[in-house]
Amino acid sequence: MSLPAPNLDDRRFQDLVDDAKRLVQRTCPEWTDHNVSDPGVTLIETFAYMVDQLIYRLNRVPDRHYVKFLDLIGVRMYPPTAAEAPVTFWLSAPQPEPVTVRAGVEVATVRTETDEAITFSTVRELSIVPCAVSHLASKISSIREGDIRHHPETVSGDAAFLCFDRQPKPGDTLLIGLDGAVASCAVVLRFEGQIEGVGVLPDNPPIVWEAWVGNRWASCEVDHDDTGGLNRAGDIVLHVPPGHVASLQGQRRAGWLRCRVVATEPGQPGYTESPEVRRFSAHTIGGTVQAVHADTVTNEPLGRCEGVPGQRFQLKQRPVVPSDAPLVCESTTGEGWEEWHEVTHFAESAASSRHFVLDRLAGEILLGPAVREEDGSLRQFGAVPPRDAEFRARTYRTGGGQSGNVSRGAIRVLKTSIPYIAQVENRWPAAGGVDGETIENAKLRGPLFLHTRNLAVTTADYEQLAREAAPAVARVRCVGTDEGGGFVRLLVVPAATDNALGALHFPQLVPTDAVLSTIAEYLDARRSIGARVVVEPPIYQGITVVARLRARPRADADLVRRDALSALYRYFHPIRGGPEATGWPFGRPVHIGEVYGALQRTPGVELVEDARLYPADPVTRQRGEQSQRLELNARALVFSFEHQVQIRV
Repeated sequence: MSLPAPNLDDRRFQDLVDDAKRLVQRTCPEWTDHNVSDPGVTLIETFAYMVDQLIYRLNRVPDRHYVKFLDLIGVRMYPPTAAEAPVTFWLSAPQPEPVTVRAGVEVATVRTETDEAITFSTVRELSIVPCAVSHLASKISSIREGDIRHHPETVSGDAAFLCFDRQPKPGDTLLIGLDGAVASCAVVLRFEGQIEGVGVLPDNPPIVWEAWVGNRWASCEVDHDDTGGLNRAGDIVLHVPPGHVASLQGQRRAGWLRCRVVATEPGQPGYTESPEVRRFSAHTIGGTVQAVHADTVTNEPLGRCEGVPGQRFQLKQRPVVPSDAPLVCESTTGEGWEEWHEVTHFAESAASSRHFVLDRLAGEILLGPAVREEDGSLRQFGAVPPRDAEFRARTYRTGGGQSGNVSRGAIRVLKTSIPYIAQVENRWPAAGGVDGETIENAKLRGPLFLHTRNLAVTTADYEQLAREAAPAVARVRCVGTDEGGGFVRLLVVPAATDNALGALHFPQLVPTDAVLSTIAEYLDARRSIGARVVVEPPIYQGITVVARLRARPRADADLVRRDALSALYRYFHPIRGGPEATGWPFGRPVHIGEVYGALQRTPGVELVEDARLYPADPVTRQRGEQSQRLELNARALVFSFEHQVQIRV
């Protein structure tokens, strides 16, 4: 049995004739005679016959030729991208000297009988520096702006002071000065003695922790809070952002952190009395650095140059995954090494330009060619290294793929021994890992590439070019606006990994500034003249479903509950949900009937006795009023936020 030939175009003679006649009816209504006796119809049928022959020949073209055609028009298969995750290294105990975690340290998931370990490596050096409290101060919002009260007696443990005003108000601040900056470190703040902030809920106090990063106060992530919102003695573990620097506050120089009272949300009680600090200390217990699911290759020799144009060099590792730093090659000269830089094509390369083109999927480096002009002369596109010069790749990353999108807490193995490091963990899921493009997808993208011709005119053009700029994003949507004047709004949804129930953490759905800027810069060079492009995340409408179900006889109630929650998270999913399981449609409203349908299809469910739908704010974690139908903005997507299911047996 012969292999089936690819059907590149399924239109036949009669389809082409019918399409042409429909086009005539729309564009030339005065042409009313469409019978075969009409000379115009005869010309249409002649044209359709010739096109039908071309389509027949095109369908005989084998896949290899089709791929070569794609290569000639500039279609390149997308390489895989590497997942990234912030990885925290915890010290065994506070250390008197800095502990350095060098770049390239390998960490991994746990290897099991069925799954191999997935390895990550740190992208930069991390210094876990020790710290101690040097200054304590408070700032009362009702007092003159800039008036800071210092409390050196509390640092020494001789006296106590109130963190805020006696009846705290928004803007009251507790300032903590460390003896140095602790960028990217995990700091333990220890409150000792009897402290009590009366009135607040211990698990939801109206305070935020921030660190000074040179030009602003940036939020600190609270790992855990034993004090219950400054209601008792205990430890608070803060993760300080990377840009933390020492600065002046009230004529005192230190690495400043602060705890600030904020306005309460509806239903959230505030402080009725200020917490009192009697004794306070701080120390560093860990640090966080970004890790990537890829191996880094450094100073790889590629061979010797032949001194002729168009030479190719093969990398030992492939594919090459995109990274923050572009690939740079080097060649030897009489005075050392000179750099060669990557370009997308040689069209703008002069004869002296040290440029190369990289095929990331094949791991191949191509130097500039020489083209013979009409007058017989040779035109060189890109420089040619001297004969016998050594050529090497300075550094690149290889690996990547969707397997790197591991869940939160999956990275627990330290493959490189580091003194004083007790354990490692990823506090957030890894994201951004995408497998390389398949040949089938490249074939589908070829006609789209010819349609856009690297220029953005229609909304479909903007979406296609945005995917080319950032293949790792999950969804891209170009929506119309009322601003006019060529205003284009592009909504970007990053790729994200679900947990065991299929749920997402809200921060996973916010694209990074690097991704947004990459897409914006790529589109800026390809947009229509006068078009203004805004690249941003969509509006997320959180929803919470509260349901009561009756399980079938002899069904496992815990299993039914877990499956019901999974069904809700899976159906109301911004990336993989919706009726078609391709992501919730932008702007599509949510009706209570869809909740009943998703739950009733769950295995083990006898009856959905009650289901209620609530809007929820994923930022403030507040639930709105019950609703039968939630309308969504055209720029909005649904986000499942903490569904609740009760099972009756």
